[in-house]
Amino acid sequence: MNYYDAISNSYNELHGEEQVKKAKVILEHLAVKKDDKLLDVGCGTGIAAVLFDCEKVGIDPSAELAKQCPFKAIVGRAEELPFPDKSFDIVISLTAIHHCDIDKALAEIKRVAKRDVVITVLKKSKSKKDIVGKIKKMFTIVKESEEEKDIILIGQVGKQDL
Repeated sequence: MNYYDAISNSYNELHGEEQVKKAKVILEHLAVKKDDKLLDVGCGTGIAAVLFDCEKVGIDPSAELAKQCPFKAIVGRAEELPFPDKSFDIVISLTAIHHCDIDKALAEIKRVAKRDVVITVLKKSKSKKDIVGKIKKMFTIVKESEEEKDIILIGQVGKQDL
């Protein structure tokens, strides 16, 4: 059993307020349309993505967290997203990317994203500088915000990739 499976019943209590706060900051800077399709990579219980007023799908390696999602969530990893190319208007990953193979996860996020990508990076992560640098190379960053615990990067898939 992994950490997130073990704390699944307390996840929202432990991390919910922080995740909701990040989602609200993101929504101030991101135009979301009702007919947009959003993928939440590392969705947890879906507590943040539920605030986005559009069609949502989540993916998380923790079966116990994915079960609690109020929208469709599957068990899986960011490094192997089981979706066709360019299948989501928006892809978000809130404070989850540091748990992944960064290069593989970012390549997969870019592959399935049509337009917008939002990734938050834990400020206290040892590899923060490397992760942020890789995100900036992969996507056109339109907004960067430093919050209490995270760096929020809002980017777009480059025009050359559309």
